[in-house]
Amino acid sequence: MEINDIVPQYEVRRNERSCSKCRVCELQCANEVHKYDAQAGVMTADDSKCVNCHRCYALCPVKALKIRKYGHEFRENANWTGQVITEIYKQSNSGSVLLSSMGNPQGCPIYWDKLLINASQVTNPSIDPLREPMETRVFLGAKPAKLEFDEDGNLKTRLAPQLAINVPVLFSAMSYGSISRNAHESLARAAEELGTLYNTGEGGLHEDFYKYGKSTIVQVASGRFGVHPDYLIAGAAIEIKIGQGAKPGIGGHLPGEKIGEDVSRTRMIPEGSDAISPAPHHDIYSIEDLRQLVYSLKEATNYKKPIIVKVAAVHNIAAIASGIARSGADIIAIDGFRGGTGAAPTRIRDNVGIPIELALAAVDQRLRDEGIRNQVSLIIAGSVRNSADIVKAIALGADAVYIGTAALIAMGCHLCRSCHLGRCNWGIATQRKDLVKRLDPDVGYKRLVNLIHAWDHEIKEMLGGMGINAIESLKGNRLMLCGLGLNEKELEILGVRHAGE
Repeated sequence: MEINDIVPQYEVRRNERSCSKCRVCELQCANEVHKYDAQAGVMTADDSKCVNCHRCYALCPVKALKIRKYGHEFRENANWTGQVITEIYKQSNSGSVLLSSMGNPQGCPIYWDKLLINASQVTNPSIDPLREPMETRVFLGAKPAKLEFDEDGNLKTRLAPQLAINVPVLFSAMSYGSISRNAHESLARAAEELGTLYNTGEGGLHEDFYKYGKSTIVQVASGRFGVHPDYLIAGAAIEIKIGQGAKPGIGGHLPGEKIGEDVSRTRMIPEGSDAISPAPHHDIYSIEDLRQLVYSLKEATNYKKPIIVKVAAVHNIAAIASGIARSGADIIAIDGFRGGTGAAPTRIRDNVGIPIELALAAVDQRLRDEGIRNQVSLIIAGSVRNSADIVKAIALGADAVYIGTAALIAMGCHLCRSCHLGRCNWGIATQRKDLVKRLDPDVGYKRLVNLIHAWDHEIKEMLGGMGINAIESLKGNRLMLCGLGLNEKELEILGVRHAGE
């Protein structure tokens, strides 16, 4: 069987009576799906190349196009589904690992949707956020167990470095190389205007973006791409990336075709060479090793910046987080298995790790039980989709959340899940200059700002409905949640009661 015999995922349906043969679809499709047959005077489409990015549909001036699931079906079999068969065909043709983009698409439980938020009624009246002050600002970093003051009332306790953000939302790590320069600029400008932070990912910091340093988290990953003293000093915080939710225990790989002149200079690697991050940090094999790196970075920045350690949510995450808290890290970032990615082995993405909701609840409870919850802040990630997810995360114990996929969608991503191909028709996950220019940073950053402003307003509405006027008062307050359709073990791990109980 040849690769071309594999059934396409989507088919392009064209209304020939409406089609004006303007060839906009041909011009706009980076996957070369559409072509004009001059001899027949018609537009044609190669369905096998379509990734359902919606670009042709969105820009067709007469709306003559529709993208549908391909009508052909395999013989019905609950075990050997069409997807399973197609994947075997692909691998038997290529001998390669299957790669996928974005997060886990399987029908795994989404616990955000099985948690409901409590509301105040009579005995604890609600608060109107339009007329009364509401506080959604948070401070991320280690907090002292107690405060000491001198005789004049001056604070004697030395506070660890803190990140003050106006909303409990940060933009998660997406490297320059995996996404475009224009996407990075949109994130940086939005973070600056919102009073929050964006994360460079493991690709270093573009020279033009050092001016956004106060709104930047710089990442140190296993490949150490783009890491040097000026880079570390430039950011407001430093994140040590151990793992990410879409591929726990797996390193990173940016293909050489994405390493152009700019990316090469930023990452400090030769142009056109593959950027391969090893799975482990070769200087970290224990919590003691991690502690050495944490304090090396603190020394390099004169103890003025919080150090974040990012890990994937796995089965023993509570014990891992306990060790990280004792390593001297100021913040722990935990990424659940529904987290997005530019490219990951499909089998890893869909089968390794645990949902962020369960990981967060387990970690928060473990740190409280050990009396060290104040020593670290918790940022969680892994398919945070809306303001209600954020409120539920904070009630489960998070201090703040990272968003990645939601931010990309706000900039125009249509979730076609083909980022690893580098042909993003919306100018986001690509380095092709003709495609990058399709994302206007002036528009992209404003859409991000609009999204977070809207979410911030909704968060205040929900807080007010609970009779709470500050987001800090919600942190770890699981009495403000109840479960629906969850079994006893799930309720126990989440630390919530069933609805109606």
